[in-house]
Amino acid sequence: MRADARRNRERVLTEARQMMKEDGVDVSLREVARRAEVGIGTLYRHFPTREALIRAALMDGIENLARWAEDSADAEDPGEKLVAWVRSFALGAARYRGLPDHMLSAATDASSNFYRICQTLTAPGEKLLARAQATGEIRADVTVDDLFAAVNAVGWVAQTGDRDRATTLLELVLDGLRTRTA
Repeated sequence: MRADARRNRERVLTEARQMMKEDGVDVSLREVARRAEVGIGTLYRHFPTREALIRAALMDGIENLARWAEDSADAEDPGEKLVAWVRSFALGAARYRGLPDHMLSAATDASSNFYRICQTLTAPGEKLLARAQATGEIRADVTVDDLFAAVNAVGWVAQTGDRDRATTLLELVLDGLRTRTA
């Protein structure tokens, strides 16, 4: 990719991320292009669909979170790693307005634009959860779908502006995940 094309792509991603924080994940692609100071054709050359733009804007964070879960599954304390992962996931989802809503509805809907984004986190999250359950730190009856729903619910509450309530809810979720002996 030429240097100017790379700069244009990065400007579009920077503006898309900022706008998703301010206005939500259903941002206007025309407005993203305008704020990035590129033509709409340039935006579409790099990102042919809204999903492609949103996925690219979110993927660095999502892939880092997925990689962290994957790497943590072999740790000596997978229960604590899972708790830390859940905290990071919840706070990350809350950064972008509307993202928790979309992820909650997309997690099990293969036709959703956000389904593939959710799947990037599901497999490593499931592996970390299973490892934490095998050590007896996390309840055996918790599924990755339960975990995903709880995390996004906390993210949704955080977006309402009530960070204290979101923090309290997150701690309740985390306490509910742990076994009595953990």
